[in-house]
Amino acid sequence: MRKLKTVILLTTGSAMLAACGGSGIFNRDRPDEFAVQRQAPLVVPPDFSLQPPAPGAPRPTEGTAQEQALDALFGGPAARSEIEKSALDRAGAAAPGIRSQVGDPGTNTVAKGSVTRDIIAAPEGDGQAAQTVIPG
Repeated sequence: MRKLKTVILLTTGSAMLAACGGSGIFNRDRPDEFAVQRQAPLVVPPDFSLQPPAPGAPRPTEGTAQEQALDALFGGPAARSEIEKSALDRAGAAAPGIRSQVGDPGTNTVAKGSVTRDIIAAPEGDGQAAQTVIPG
């Protein structure tokens, strides 16, 4: 029984090994990854009047970090549909001091519950000293 298992194991192993070979070890019919394409020689650019960028200066094509953040958040200028244009026309322009009136104690607000109040009243910081409290 043991001899039979050994013969089956050797036959299976040699069949699997033979399947990997193809038509010989030294056969180079497969493509050579280094001979597929010749590398172009390096060329010095013709414009030598370029100046190195100043350290910390934004790239001229990318804009400032604030512009990048606004584009990422709001998507930049986009074509508006007729319904959206109509809604914006009916809404009219916002009051110039709207942002300062939001925090005014006399402004009427809707109570959102204690969770929202706790989130808004959370201390500022990077959260390294934050603790989790599970309400009981």
